[in-house]
Amino acid sequence: MSQLTVENHPDLVEPLSMAALEARLREVGETRYHHRHPFQLMLQNGELDKRQVQAWALNRYYYQAMIPIKDASLIARLDDPELRRIWRARLVDHDGEAPGEGGIARWLKLTDGLGLGRELVVSTRGILPATRFAVEAYTHFVRDRTLLEAVASSLTELFSPMVIGQRVRGMLAHYDFVSAETLAYFEPRLTQAPRDAEMALDYVKRHAQRADQQQAVIDALRFKCSVLWAMLDALQHAYVGSGSKGTGQVPPGAWNGEAERGGQPA
Repeated sequence: MSQLTVENHPDLVEPLSMAALEARLREVGETRYHHRHPFQLMLQNGELDKRQVQAWALNRYYYQAMIPIKDASLIARLDDPELRRIWRARLVDHDGEAPGEGGIARWLKLTDGLGLGRELVVSTRGILPATRFAVEAYTHFVRDRTLLEAVASSLTELFSPMVIGQRVRGMLAHYDFVSAETLAYFEPRLTQAPRDAEMALDYVKRHAQRADQQQAVIDALRFKCSVLWAMLDALQHAYVGSGSKGTGQVPPGAWNGEAERGGQPA
């Protein structure tokens, strides 16, 4: 593999062209997106046991469930009806138009298929503290920062299709406790994520004209990559550890593997 370019550019002083800004954003994704995280690689390469996969699905549910809340807060700040209509598609993608539809419902089919109790998953009481802090930091970022930064933070969707494809193929190949039906959440995201990412990228390139605006956009994408990386860091520490499988340190109150037998988190 060729050596990655170290993403260590100084803060912008002069504005970049649209093409150069897009290239800088894609470099952030190449160097900071979680496709290179050890836990992600273990997940797609079949190196996790069922308990560790369950922990990933349980914690990731909180992220999935908060996406439409994050998007609703962004929509509330848009004064352009056309942009509101476009962004509203993201709410439908995750919440659906009726009960049992949408991405959140499909994620619950994943956790059901992995043997996690629905009530435990929806309650989120068993998730890791770091998961909660990371996801809430993201929702607060979108709510409180500039609209341009809020939109830019969603640009991780530029990179998600490559992870989705590897994850689904790897999990189906290596884990006998998942199926194509269990992983049904991911197929629609292969078209939804590129659609949403191209819209957000176009918005960012058109509205980030000054050097300080472009730097804020780059930093927003770095922040979002850090959110996703931190979530996997927490899973690695709690459920894998630095040695052999099962040597992680599950924090007090987090799920410890009992849900499959009908128990509650420790």
